[in-house]
Amino acid sequence: MKIAILGTRGVPNYYGGFEQFAEFFSVYLVQQGHEVYCYNSHNHPFQENSFNGVNIIHQYDPEFKYGTFGQFIYDYNCIMDSRTRDFDIILQLGYTSNSIWYFLLSKNSIIITNMDGLEWKRTKYSKPVQQFLKFAERLAAKSSDFLISDSLGIQKFLLAKYKKESTYIAYGAYPFLSPNESFLKEYNVERGKYNMIMARFEPENNLDMVLEGVALHEDDTPIIVIGKHQTKYGTYLKNKFQKHQKIRFIGGLYNLEHLNNLRFYSNLYFHGHSVGGTNPSLLEAMASKAFIIAHKNDFNFGILKENAFYFSNPIEVKNILNTIKKSDNLQLVQNNFDAIVNDFNWEKINGEYLQLFKECLSRSNKRK
Repeated sequence: MKIAILGTRGVPNYYGGFEQFAEFFSVYLVQQGHEVYCYNSHNHPFQENSFNGVNIIHQYDPEFKYGTFGQFIYDYNCIMDSRTRDFDIILQLGYTSNSIWYFLLSKNSIIITNMDGLEWKRTKYSKPVQQFLKFAERLAAKSSDFLISDSLGIQKFLLAKYKKESTYIAYGAYPFLSPNESFLKEYNVERGKYNMIMARFEPENNLDMVLEGVALHEDDTPIIVIGKHQTKYGTYLKNKFQKHQKIRFIGGLYNLEHLNNLRFYSNLYFHGHSVGGTNPSLLEAMASKAFIIAHKNDFNFGILKENAFYFSNPIEVKNILNTIKKSDNLQLVQNNFDAIVNDFNWEKINGEYLQLFKECLSRSNKRK
């Protein structure tokens, strides 16, 4: 097959979840004998025309000049180029800034779209932007030939909202196999004697709810809060909880070895995300044998099932802190780790995507 991947800033990954998936999946496809093209922003750090056998197509991306609006121009440039290349399949990762150009996509290519999360629910967006994202979501759902959901919650939503079937294929993570306690001293914490939460500082990630529960808990066990807090919401949280020395805002942390060890040796790992599909950081927490306390919603339960404790308000967080500890729940930790090995490993996920592509090609009339 001749396959294109659109919707990311490019490969290799220098940005986020979709870029990481695009890197792993595109190389996998090449290894399986397919001809693969990945679109990269013109100012991507990797400037070569090929990456591990993947053809790289650089397109002008004015996001650096115009902000978010520049993404629409970049997606337009990618789509217009894709019309000239006779792809069997075009995989779109997300829909936020490319779905408005759906009518320009090649009528001869099969369009498969990973629908990402419910972006319009994110409270960081203004009401007009949320309305646009709803519109963009509808366009993508209606115009794509086939849809992919990376969580059971998204799959359920798409069927209920748009009467559209989608194929559930999750995200992936690599098992963490080499813990090293020596990293802890850099963060002034001790093995099993601290809790943690890691998230972007956005209201829908429920940092406020978790930290309110921590503040209510009459105990000095520290909680480290990982995430870039130099934002309006970050300033609000730091001011709100400044009297509580046990709440430590340590900023963004991108060293995966450090993160894995902090998760591994923590007592409780809070996961407050409530919007979106399969969250990569949740899978990484499972892969690093964290004991997960998750916000109660369909997205998290679809991944963790009975292998976590759940909260929906600060009082429940406080009660969990009073009564629950990792050492009493090691089987849940192991169950989540086994799920990474058996269900959320990259080889399995890449294989599921490829199998879907083959099925879509055989079911579609476009390439006949």
